[in-house]
Amino acid sequence: MSVLLNFAMFPTDKGDSVSQYVSQLIKNIDQSGVTYKLNPMGTTIETATMAEALAIVQQSYDILEPISDRVYCSINIDAQKNKVGRITGKIASIEKKIGTVKK
Repeated sequence: MSVLLNFAMFPTDKGDSVSQYVSQLIKNIDQSGVTYKLNPMGTTIETATMAEALAIVQQSYDILEPISDRVYCSINIDAQKNKVGRITGKIASIEKKIGTVKK
């Protein structure tokens, strides 16, 4: 199974620039060992189970909750059985049709 979960999470009460807080979440994702890709509006992770994907979201919230009175999060999930490697495979499928896309 492949669970692609794209999410953005940040404190809303820390001013205009929240990269110092978001970077803590990215560090946690990196240390978790899951495959991930940072993008300008969020982060996409790929896990083998829904529980594992949602655990990353919970861990991210647990990092922000003690330092923020309000945490924003948006999540998109695509779970597909009998697949793996979709975090790169979906991009490769498009590139096969139109050529290399800007990264």
